[in-house]
Amino acid sequence: MSISPALLASARSAYRTLLRVSTTTFAGDLEVQRAFRAKIRTDLLPNAPPSDPQALEEKVKVVQEIADVLRKNVVQGVKVEQPSGSGAFERYKVRITEHTELGTNESIKDPPPLESSRSARKRAQTCDSVAASSNDASAPPRYYSQLKKAHKGRVVPELKEEDIEEAFVRGSGPGGQSINKTENNVQLLHKPTGLRVACQETRSLSQNRKLARRILLEKLDALRNPGLSKQGLRKARQLERERRRKKKAKKQAAGKEAEKSTA
Repeated sequence: MSISPALLASARSAYRTLLRVSTTTFAGDLEVQRAFRAKIRTDLLPNAPPSDPQALEEKVKVVQEIADVLRKNVVQGVKVEQPSGSGAFERYKVRITEHTELGTNESIKDPPPLESSRSARKRAQTCDSVAASSNDASAPPRYYSQLKKAHKGRVVPELKEEDIEEAFVRGSGPGGQSINKTENNVQLLHKPTGLRVACQETRSLSQNRKLARRILLEKLDALRNPGLSKQGLRKARQLERERRRKKKAKKQAAGKEAEKSTA
């Protein structure tokens, strides 16, 4: 596909504009100006005449964006004073052109207050907690007392026999012939969820069938009610006991320290 003369003229115009902007931006620093122009020639100008109009349009757009950034957002510092003594410093003057983007007087005179790192961390933590609470409204309660109430009010899933695929396999492990030569290992598959359980707790097949269904129901409960199932409540109870034990030990240690200080 051939390139139209209008597109070629636009490309030449964009390249010339970029050269003029670089001359204005890097005035007085011939070395940086030459390096910038060499970089533009190497990266943006093709070695062969372009044949794809779309690729040429994209390059023209990139050149225009570079020229716009150089014109508005890049300024040059010019040294105006040499250090005369040991404690003196070099002085530079920022050379601002008519195209340089400047802030308003209000933003310069009354800048926004700088936020300390501690305040920023607190604000970020608050935003994260609010976002987490709004995104996860079904999260289990944090405290054990609230979790206990929510556990009582949860909806326990129903285990239907038509959803279960049951199999009996030969047992293994210690227990003698009543384990190793009888098919008392009960394996259940819950077809809607794909959950699998196996039970070989006792030598009785009927008892293992009951226990397997109880285990499968607990897994379904944990799947449907995350954090509110019996397993989740047992874990929360353990954590609550550990928390109380640590609190009591800390209180006793503080009391002993107080007795030593008063003695």
